[in-house]
Amino acid sequence: MWKRLLPLALATFAVGTDSYVIAGLLPAIATDLHVSTPAAGQLVTVFALVMALSAPLMGALTGRLDRRSALLVALTVFVVGNAATALGTGYEVVMTARVVTAIGAGMINSAAASTAGAIAPPERRGRALAFVLGGLTLASALGLPLGTLIGRTDWRLTLWAVAGIGLAAVLGIAAGLPKVTLPAASLRDRLRPLRQGRVLALLTVTTLVFLGAYTLYTYVGPALRKATDGSEALLTVVLLAWGVGILAGNIVAGRLVDRYDPARVLTAPLAVGAVALALTSVATATLASTLVWALVWGTALGVVVVPQQHRLIALSPAAAPVLLGLNSSAIYAGMALGGGLGGLAQEWVALPPTALGLPAAAVTLLALLYHLTTARPQRPRPAPPTHRRMTGRAPALKGRRWDD
Repeated sequence: MWKRLLPLALATFAVGTDSYVIAGLLPAIATDLHVSTPAAGQLVTVFALVMALSAPLMGALTGRLDRRSALLVALTVFVVGNAATALGTGYEVVMTARVVTAIGAGMINSAAASTAGAIAPPERRGRALAFVLGGLTLASALGLPLGTLIGRTDWRLTLWAVAGIGLAAVLGIAAGLPKVTLPAASLRDRLRPLRQGRVLALLTVTTLVFLGAYTLYTYVGPALRKATDGSEALLTVVLLAWGVGILAGNIVAGRLVDRYDPARVLTAPLAVGAVALALTSVATATLASTLVWALVWGTALGVVVVPQQHRLIALSPAAAPVLLGLNSSAIYAGMALGGGLGGLAQEWVALPPTALGLPAAAVTLLALLYHLTTARPQRPRPAPPTHRRMTGRAPALKGRRWDD
Protein backbone atom coordinates (compact mmCIF):
# COMPACT_ATOMS: atom_id res chain seq x y z
CA MET A 1 0.00 0.00 0.00
CA TRP A 2 2.73 2.46 0.95
CA LYS A 3 4.47 2.18 -2.42
CA ARG A 4 1.22 3.15 -4.12
CA LEU A 5 0.75 6.07 -1.77
CA LEU A 6 4.28 7.41 -2.26
CA PRO A 7 3.68 9.21 -5.61
CA LEU A 8 0.52 10.76 -4.12
CA ALA A 9 2.60 12.14 -1.25
CA LEU A 10 5.10 13.51 -3.78
CA ALA A 11 2.27 15.28 -5.61
CA THR A 12 1.00 16.90 -2.42
CA PHE A 13 4.60 17.79 -1.54
CA ALA A 14 4.83 19.73 -4.80
CA VAL A 15 1.56 21.55 -4.12
CA GLY A 16 2.49 22.24 -0.50
CA THR A 17 5.88 23.66 -1.43
CA ASP A 18 4.27 25.90 -4.03
CA SER A 19 1.59 27.08 -1.59
CA TYR A 20 3.96 27.81 1.29
CA VAL A 21 7.15 29.02 -0.32
CA ILE A 22 5.92 32.35 -1.73
CA ALA A 23 5.46 33.69 1.82
CA GLY A 24 9.17 33.21 2.51
CA LEU A 25 10.09 34.99 -0.73
CA LEU A 26 7.78 38.00 -0.43
CA PRO A 27 10.47 40.66 0.14
CA ALA A 28 12.49 39.48 -2.89
CA ILE A 29 9.39 39.21 -5.09
CA ALA A 30 8.14 42.65 -4.05
CA THR A 31 11.51 44.21 -4.87
CA ASP A 32 11.87 42.44 -8.21
CA LEU A 33 8.33 43.22 -9.38
CA HIS A 34 8.41 46.78 -7.99
CA VAL A 35 5.35 46.40 -5.75
CA SER A 36 4.71 46.70 -2.01
CA THR A 37 4.98 43.69 0.31
CA PRO A 38 1.17 43.55 0.89
CA ALA A 39 0.68 43.64 -2.90
CA ALA A 40 3.13 40.78 -3.32
CA GLY A 41 1.24 38.98 -0.56
CA GLN A 42 -1.84 38.99 -2.78
CA LEU A 43 -0.05 36.45 -4.98
CA VAL A 44 -0.63 34.05 -2.06
CA THR A 45 -4.21 35.26 -1.59
CA VAL A 46 -5.22 34.93 -5.24
CA PHE A 47 -3.50 31.56 -5.58
CA ALA A 48 -5.41 30.20 -2.59
CA LEU A 49 -8.71 31.77 -3.65
CA VAL A 50 -8.53 30.30 -7.16
CA MET A 51 -7.69 26.90 -5.68
CA ALA A 52 -10.71 27.11 -3.39
CA LEU A 53 -13.13 28.12 -6.16
CA SER A 54 -11.77 25.97 -8.96
CA ALA A 55 -11.40 22.70 -7.04
CA PRO A 56 -15.13 21.72 -7.13
CA LEU A 57 -15.49 22.81 -10.76
CA MET A 58 -12.39 21.04 -12.00
CA GLY A 59 -13.26 18.02 -9.89
CA ALA A 60 -16.63 17.81 -11.63
CA LEU A 61 -15.07 18.23 -15.08
CA THR A 62 -12.60 15.42 -14.42
CA GLY A 63 -14.97 13.28 -12.35
CA ARG A 64 -15.42 10.63 -15.05
CA LEU A 65 -11.68 10.10 -15.32
CA ASP A 66 -9.95 7.53 -13.17
CA ARG A 67 -7.93 9.16 -10.39
CA ARG A 68 -4.58 8.47 -12.06
CA SER A 69 -5.61 10.28 -15.25
CA ALA A 70 -7.12 13.16 -13.27
CA LEU A 71 -3.92 13.57 -11.28
CA LEU A 72 -1.79 13.53 -14.42
CA VAL A 73 -3.92 16.27 -16.02
CA ALA A 74 -3.82 18.39 -12.87
CA LEU A 75 -0.08 18.00 -12.39
CA THR A 76 0.60 18.93 -16.02
CA VAL A 77 -1.31 22.21 -15.60
CA PHE A 78 0.50 22.75 -12.30
CA VAL A 79 3.96 22.28 -13.87
CA VAL A 80 3.17 24.60 -16.81
CA GLY A 81 1.85 27.28 -14.42
CA ASN A 82 4.98 27.21 -12.29
CA ALA A 83 7.22 27.45 -15.34
CA ALA A 84 5.22 30.46 -16.53
CA THR A 85 5.56 32.05 -13.07
CA ALA A 86 9.33 31.59 -13.19
CA LEU A 87 9.46 33.23 -16.64
CA GLY A 88 7.17 36.15 -15.73
CA THR A 89 8.77 39.60 -15.73
CA GLY A 90 5.86 41.74 -14.53
CA TYR A 91 3.38 41.64 -11.66
CA GLU A 92 0.37 41.08 -13.94
CA VAL A 93 2.06 38.22 -15.81
CA VAL A 94 3.15 36.55 -12.58
CA MET A 95 -0.35 36.92 -11.13
CA THR A 96 -1.89 35.31 -14.24
CA ALA A 97 0.59 32.44 -14.06
CA ARG A 98 -0.31 31.90 -10.40
CA VAL A 99 -3.96 31.62 -11.39
CA VAL A 100 -3.12 28.90 -13.94
CA THR A 101 -1.00 27.07 -11.37
CA ALA A 102 -3.81 27.21 -8.81
CA ILE A 103 -6.30 25.66 -11.24
CA GLY A 104 -4.08 22.60 -11.53
CA ALA A 105 -3.17 22.52 -7.84
CA GLY A 106 -6.82 22.69 -6.80
CA MET A 107 -7.50 19.20 -8.12
CA ILE A 108 -4.39 17.51 -6.76
CA ASN A 109 -4.92 17.44 -3.01
CA SER A 110 -8.51 16.17 -3.04
CA ALA A 111 -7.78 13.61 -5.78
CA ALA A 112 -4.73 12.34 -3.90
CA ALA A 113 -6.59 12.15 -0.58
CA SER A 114 -9.65 10.39 -2.04
CA THR A 115 -7.38 7.90 -3.82
CA ALA A 116 -5.57 7.19 -0.57
CA GLY A 117 -8.90 6.67 1.18
CA ALA A 118 -9.94 4.18 -1.51
CA ILE A 119 -6.68 2.22 -1.45
CA ALA A 120 -6.35 1.92 2.33
CA PRO A 121 -8.46 -0.46 4.45
CA PRO A 122 -10.78 1.36 6.90
CA GLU A 123 -8.69 0.52 9.97
CA ARG A 124 -5.61 2.13 8.37
CA ARG A 125 -7.34 5.04 6.67
CA GLY A 126 -6.14 7.61 9.20
CA ARG A 127 -2.50 6.64 8.69
CA ALA A 128 -2.94 6.55 4.90
CA LEU A 129 -4.40 10.04 4.87
CA ALA A 130 -1.62 11.22 7.18
CA PHE A 131 0.99 9.69 4.86
CA VAL A 132 -0.39 11.42 1.75
CA LEU A 133 -0.94 14.66 3.66
CA GLY A 134 2.61 14.14 4.86
CA GLY A 135 3.59 15.50 1.46
CA LEU A 136 2.00 18.81 2.42
CA THR A 137 3.54 18.78 5.86
CA LEU A 138 6.94 17.68 4.58
CA ALA A 139 6.72 20.63 2.20
CA SER A 140 6.46 22.91 5.20
CA ALA A 141 9.30 21.08 6.96
CA LEU A 142 11.70 20.79 4.00
CA GLY A 143 10.24 22.31 0.84
CA LEU A 144 9.50 25.67 2.42
CA PRO A 145 12.91 26.32 4.04
CA LEU A 146 14.82 24.81 1.09
CA GLY A 147 12.78 26.88 -1.34
CA THR A 148 13.45 30.00 0.68
CA LEU A 149 17.14 29.15 0.79
CA ILE A 150 17.28 28.57 -2.97
CA GLY A 151 15.42 31.82 -3.55
CA ARG A 152 18.07 33.84 -1.74
CA THR A 153 19.90 34.27 -5.04
CA ASP A 154 16.86 34.39 -7.34
CA TRP A 155 13.28 33.66 -6.27
CA ARG A 156 12.53 32.31 -9.77
CA LEU A 157 14.88 29.37 -9.18
CA THR A 158 12.50 28.20 -6.46
CA LEU A 159 9.59 28.09 -8.91
CA TRP A 160 11.70 26.09 -11.36
CA ALA A 161 12.49 23.66 -8.56
CA VAL A 162 8.78 23.31 -7.74
CA ALA A 163 8.03 22.63 -11.41
CA GLY A 164 10.69 19.92 -11.34
CA ILE A 165 9.07 18.29 -8.28
CA GLY A 166 5.73 18.35 -10.05
CA LEU A 167 7.27 16.67 -13.08
CA ALA A 168 8.76 13.96 -10.85
CA ALA A 169 5.30 13.39 -9.37
CA VAL A 170 3.89 12.99 -12.90
CA LEU A 171 6.42 10.25 -13.64
CA GLY A 172 5.83 8.52 -10.32
CA ILE A 173 2.04 8.46 -10.70
CA ALA A 174 2.20 7.32 -14.32
CA ALA A 175 4.50 4.43 -13.41
CA GLY A 176 3.39 3.39 -9.93
CA LEU A 177 -0.27 4.21 -9.33
CA PRO A 178 -2.99 1.81 -10.48
CA LYS A 179 -6.22 3.06 -11.99
CA VAL A 180 -8.66 3.90 -9.21
CA THR A 181 -12.21 4.58 -10.37
CA LEU A 182 -14.54 6.35 -7.98
CA PRO A 183 -18.18 7.39 -8.50
CA ALA A 184 -18.40 10.50 -10.69
CA ALA A 185 -20.15 13.55 -9.26
CA SER A 186 -21.54 16.60 -11.05
CA LEU A 187 -20.90 20.13 -9.81
CA ARG A 188 -24.35 20.14 -8.25
CA ASP A 189 -23.57 16.88 -6.47
CA ARG A 190 -20.28 18.32 -5.23
CA LEU A 191 -21.97 21.37 -3.76
CA ARG A 192 -25.00 19.54 -2.36
CA PRO A 193 -23.25 18.56 0.92
CA LEU A 194 -23.04 22.27 1.75
CA ARG A 195 -26.75 22.07 2.56
CA GLN A 196 -26.02 19.60 5.36
CA GLY A 197 -25.45 21.27 8.70
CA ARG A 198 -22.80 18.84 9.94
CA VAL A 199 -20.74 19.13 6.75
CA LEU A 200 -21.00 22.90 6.71
CA ALA A 201 -19.96 23.07 10.37
CA LEU A 202 -16.81 21.02 9.74
CA LEU A 203 -15.87 23.09 6.69
CA THR A 204 -16.43 26.32 8.61
CA VAL A 205 -14.00 25.18 11.31
CA THR A 206 -11.41 24.31 8.65
CA THR A 207 -11.80 27.70 6.98
CA LEU A 208 -11.52 29.63 10.25
CA VAL A 209 -8.40 27.72 11.34
CA PHE A 210 -6.51 28.50 8.15
CA LEU A 211 -7.88 32.04 7.98
CA GLY A 212 -6.32 32.66 11.38
CA ALA A 213 -3.04 30.93 10.54
CA TYR A 214 -2.52 32.72 7.23
CA THR A 215 -3.34 36.14 8.62
CA LEU A 216 0.13 35.90 10.14
CA TYR A 217 1.89 33.26 8.04
CA THR A 218 1.48 35.08 4.71
CA TYR A 219 3.64 37.88 6.14
CA VAL A 220 5.86 35.73 8.37
CA GLY A 221 9.07 37.09 6.82
CA PRO A 222 8.40 40.74 7.72
CA ALA A 223 6.83 39.69 11.04
CA LEU A 224 10.02 37.92 12.14
CA ARG A 225 12.47 40.49 10.83
CA LYS A 226 13.44 41.57 14.34
CA ALA A 227 14.05 38.01 15.55
CA THR A 228 16.07 37.09 12.46
CA ASP A 229 17.77 40.49 12.12
CA GLY A 230 16.70 40.45 8.47
CA SER A 231 18.78 37.35 7.75
CA GLU A 232 17.22 35.03 5.17
CA ALA A 233 19.32 32.17 6.48
CA LEU A 234 17.92 32.61 10.00
CA LEU A 235 14.40 32.95 8.57
CA THR A 236 14.97 29.62 6.86
CA VAL A 237 15.88 28.05 10.20
CA VAL A 238 12.71 29.39 11.81
CA LEU A 239 10.59 28.12 8.92
CA LEU A 240 12.29 24.75 9.26
CA ALA A 241 11.28 24.61 12.93
CA TRP A 242 7.70 25.51 11.99
CA GLY A 243 7.68 22.84 9.30
CA VAL A 244 9.08 20.19 11.62
CA GLY A 245 6.24 21.02 13.99
CA ILE A 246 3.70 20.67 11.16
CA LEU A 247 5.17 17.27 10.25
CA ALA A 248 5.15 16.09 13.86
CA GLY A 249 1.56 17.21 14.35
CA ASN A 250 0.47 15.43 11.19
CA ILE A 251 2.14 12.16 12.20
CA VAL A 252 0.64 12.28 15.68
CA ALA A 253 -2.82 13.13 14.28
CA GLY A 254 -2.81 10.09 11.99
CA ARG A 255 -2.29 7.76 14.95
CA LEU A 256 -4.65 9.58 17.30
CA VAL A 257 -7.67 9.55 14.99
CA ASP A 258 -7.32 5.79 14.52
CA ARG A 259 -7.67 5.36 18.31
CA TYR A 260 -9.75 8.29 19.62
CA ASP A 261 -12.70 10.45 18.67
CA PRO A 262 -11.42 12.85 15.95
CA ALA A 263 -13.49 15.70 17.43
CA ARG A 264 -11.65 15.39 20.73
CA VAL A 265 -8.30 15.14 18.95
CA LEU A 266 -8.96 18.54 17.36
CA THR A 267 -9.79 20.52 20.51
CA ALA A 268 -6.41 20.82 22.24
CA PRO A 269 -4.42 21.88 19.12
CA LEU A 270 -6.87 24.70 18.43
CA ALA A 271 -6.44 26.00 21.98
CA VAL A 272 -2.65 25.76 21.80
CA GLY A 273 -2.61 27.45 18.39
CA ALA A 274 -4.71 30.37 19.62
CA VAL A 275 -2.39 30.93 22.60
CA ALA A 276 0.75 30.68 20.46
CA LEU A 277 -0.58 33.25 17.98
CA ALA A 278 -1.67 35.61 20.76
CA LEU A 279 1.88 35.53 22.19
CA THR A 280 3.59 36.14 18.83
CA SER A 281 5.05 39.57 19.61
CA VAL A 282 6.37 38.40 22.99
CA ALA A 283 7.51 34.92 21.93
CA THR A 284 9.50 36.23 18.97
CA ALA A 285 11.65 38.68 20.93
CA THR A 286 14.74 36.49 20.53
CA LEU A 287 15.79 33.87 18.01
CA ALA A 288 15.75 31.04 20.59
CA SER A 289 12.22 31.83 21.78
CA THR A 290 11.11 32.24 18.15
CA LEU A 291 12.27 28.72 17.32
CA VAL A 292 10.29 27.29 20.25
CA TRP A 293 7.24 29.35 19.27
CA ALA A 294 7.44 28.21 15.65
CA LEU A 295 7.71 24.56 16.70
CA VAL A 296 4.71 24.78 19.05
CA TRP A 297 2.52 26.67 16.58
CA GLY A 298 3.49 24.36 13.73
CA THR A 299 2.68 21.23 15.76
CA ALA A 300 -0.75 22.58 16.72
CA LEU A 301 -1.59 23.49 13.14
CA GLY A 302 -0.25 20.19 11.81
CA VAL A 303 -2.83 18.19 13.76
CA VAL A 304 -5.87 19.92 12.25
CA VAL A 305 -6.37 18.50 8.75
CA VAL A 306 -6.31 14.74 9.42
CA PRO A 307 -9.15 14.63 11.99
CA GLN A 308 -11.21 16.96 9.82
CA GLN A 309 -10.80 14.69 6.81
CA HIS A 310 -11.48 11.61 8.91
CA ARG A 311 -14.71 13.12 10.24
CA LEU A 312 -15.88 14.04 6.74
CA ILE A 313 -15.20 10.55 5.39
CA ALA A 314 -17.06 9.05 8.36
CA LEU A 315 -20.14 11.08 7.47
CA SER A 316 -20.40 9.39 4.07
CA PRO A 317 -17.60 7.09 2.86
CA ALA A 318 -19.22 6.83 -0.59
CA ALA A 319 -19.04 10.62 -1.00
CA ALA A 320 -15.43 10.87 0.21
CA PRO A 321 -14.05 12.46 -3.01
CA VAL A 322 -16.69 15.19 -2.89
CA LEU A 323 -16.29 15.88 0.82
CA LEU A 324 -12.48 15.91 0.70
CA GLY A 325 -12.63 18.25 -2.28
CA LEU A 326 -14.81 20.63 -0.30
CA ASN A 327 -12.41 20.41 2.65
CA SER A 328 -9.52 21.28 0.36
CA SER A 329 -11.50 24.27 -0.89
CA ALA A 330 -12.18 25.28 2.72
CA ILE A 331 -8.46 25.17 3.49
CA TYR A 332 -7.54 27.40 0.58
CA ALA A 333 -10.48 29.70 1.15
CA GLY A 334 -9.11 30.24 4.65
CA MET A 335 -5.63 30.84 3.28
CA ALA A 336 -6.96 33.40 0.81
CA LEU A 337 -9.07 35.21 3.39
CA GLY A 338 -6.18 35.15 5.87
CA GLY A 339 -3.77 36.68 3.38
CA GLY A 340 -6.34 39.32 2.54
CA LEU A 341 -7.06 40.08 6.20
CA GLY A 342 -3.37 40.39 6.99
CA GLY A 343 -2.86 42.76 4.06
CA LEU A 344 -5.86 44.91 4.99
CA ALA A 345 -4.73 45.06 8.61
CA GLN A 346 -1.40 46.48 7.50
CA GLU A 347 -2.71 48.93 4.91
CA TRP A 348 -6.00 50.11 6.45
CA VAL A 349 -5.33 49.82 10.19
CA ALA A 350 -1.56 50.37 9.92
CA LEU A 351 -0.97 47.26 12.00
CA PRO A 352 2.71 46.26 11.89
CA PRO A 353 3.46 42.69 10.72
CA THR A 354 4.71 41.79 14.22
CA ALA A 355 1.20 42.47 15.59
CA LEU A 356 -0.65 40.26 13.12
CA GLY A 357 -0.64 37.45 15.69
CA LEU A 358 -3.45 39.21 17.57
CA PRO A 359 -6.13 39.07 14.84
CA ALA A 360 -4.81 35.62 13.90
CA ALA A 361 -5.35 34.45 17.49
CA ALA A 362 -8.84 35.97 17.60
CA VAL A 363 -9.90 34.06 14.49
CA THR A 364 -8.36 30.82 15.80
CA LEU A 365 -10.20 31.25 19.10
CA LEU A 366 -13.42 31.73 17.13
CA ALA A 367 -12.68 28.44 15.33
CA LEU A 368 -12.21 26.71 18.69
CA LEU A 369 -15.45 28.05 20.13
CA TYR A 370 -17.40 27.12 17.01
CA HIS A 371 -15.86 23.65 17.05
CA LEU A 372 -16.84 23.13 20.69
CA THR A 373 -20.37 24.28 19.94
CA THR A 374 -20.94 22.08 16.90
CA ALA A 375 -19.13 18.98 18.23
CA ARG A 376 -20.60 18.93 21.73
CA PRO A 377 -22.11 15.63 22.86
CA GLN A 378 -25.87 15.32 22.59
CA ARG A 379 -28.10 14.28 25.46
CA PRO A 380 -29.13 10.64 25.41
CA ARG A 381 -32.48 9.96 23.84
CA PRO A 382 -35.14 8.75 26.29
CA ALA A 383 -36.09 5.10 26.06
CA PRO A 384 -39.57 4.44 24.64
CA PRO A 385 -42.30 3.83 27.23
CA THR A 386 -42.69 0.16 28.10
CA HIS A 387 -46.47 0.18 27.80
CA ARG A 388 -46.41 0.99 24.07
CA ARG A 389 -46.75 -1.71 21.48
CA MET A 390 -43.47 -3.18 20.27
CA THR A 391 -42.64 -2.02 16.75
CA GLY A 392 -39.81 -4.41 16.01
CA ARG A 393 -37.23 -1.64 15.99
CA ALA A 394 -33.95 -1.98 17.87
CA PRO A 395 -33.94 -0.06 21.16
CA ALA A 396 -32.03 3.19 21.26
CA LEU A 397 -28.52 2.96 22.69
CA LYS A 398 -28.08 4.71 25.99
CA GLY A 399 -25.25 7.11 26.65
CA ARG A 400 -23.75 10.06 24.85
CA ARG A 401 -22.55 10.22 21.30
CA TRP A 402 -20.42 12.81 19.53
CA ASP A 403 -22.15 14.64 16.72
CA ASP A 404 -19.55 14.25 14.02
